[in-house]
Amino acid sequence: MILITGASGLLGSSLVPFLKVRGYPVSTHAHQRSADYLVNLAEEKAAFKLLDTVQPNIVINLVGLTSVERCQEYPNEAYLLNTKSVENISNWISERRTECHLIQISSDQVYDGSGLHTENQVVIKNIYAFSKYAGELAALKVPSTILRTNFVGRSKISHRESLTDWVFNSLKSNKQINVLQDVYFSPLSLVRLVEIIELVMAKKPLGIFNLGSRNGMSKAEFDFKFAELLNLPTETMLRIDSSEASFLKAYRPKNMCMDCSLFESVMGIKMPYLQDLIKSIAMEYDEKS
Repeated sequence: MILITGASGLLGSSLVPFLKVRGYPVSTHAHQRSADYLVNLAEEKAAFKLLDTVQPNIVINLVGLTSVERCQEYPNEAYLLNTKSVENISNWISERRTECHLIQISSDQVYDGSGLHTENQVVIKNIYAFSKYAGELAALKVPSTILRTNFVGRSKISHRESLTDWVFNSLKSNKQINVLQDVYFSPLSLVRLVEIIELVMAKKPLGIFNLGSRNGMSKAEFDFKFAELLNLPTETMLRIDSSEASFLKAYRPKNMCMDCSLFESVMGIKMPYLQDLIKSIAMEYDEKS
C-alpha cells in the first residue's frame, strides 16, 4: 500500500490519479481537504494511528507549508508542517520496525550562490528552507529517498496555481506582471516529476538527490519563453530584480539551479533540458492541441 500524505496539494493532485491509473493501491491523506484520511500529521498520536491503520509499504510525503512569506512570519507553523510531520512519520517507521520506505519531497530553496549546486552545497537563507532541511534530516533516520525539486505545469486543482498557471492566466487577462530576472532555477514539469516518482518507488535509492532540469535559466527568461511558445502577448510582462518586488516579503535565493548528475547516475536516466521541457509544458496549455 502506498500512502500519499498532503495529497490534495499541487503535486498530489497530479500524482494520485497518475498512480491509480497505473494500478497502484493508493491511500490519500490531507489536513483539511477531501482525502481518505483527514489527519494533522504534526500530532504524533494522530500520525501513528493513521500509519498503523494504513500499514503502508511506501509513504510519499507531500505535506508542507510552501508559502515562503508565511513560513517567515509563522516559524512554528513552518516547523510543524515541514519538520515535525516528517519526524512523526520517521519515528513510526523506526519504532514499528516496518519495511516501509519514505519518499520525502523537499525544495531547491536550500541552495543559493553561483553555479550548479550539488547536494552538499546547502545554504539556508530563510525559514522555509530551514524547516525543509530539518525535515530532510528527520527523513534520513530511516530508509528514505529525499528529492529536492521545483515544479511547474498545469494545475489540476482550482485552489492552487503553479508559476505557469499564473503567467498563462495573467497574460490571457491582459494583466501586467513582474517577472524576476535575477532569480535562477531548474524546475521539472509536474508531468515529468510524477513519472520520476514512480521510478523512485521501484528502485528506492537511499539519500538526498537533486531532481530538476538541465541548464536552468532565470524565471523571467522562462516566463517569456513559455509565453512566446503559446503566442501570448508579452507587452504586459516587466523584467525586474527581486529587490524591486514588493510582493516578496521574505528573502528568496537568487540561484537554485541544481546539478542532478548524482540522481542520473544512481537511476540510470537523463534529465531533460529546460528548453525542451518548456515546449512540453506549453503543450499542456495549447488550446489547439
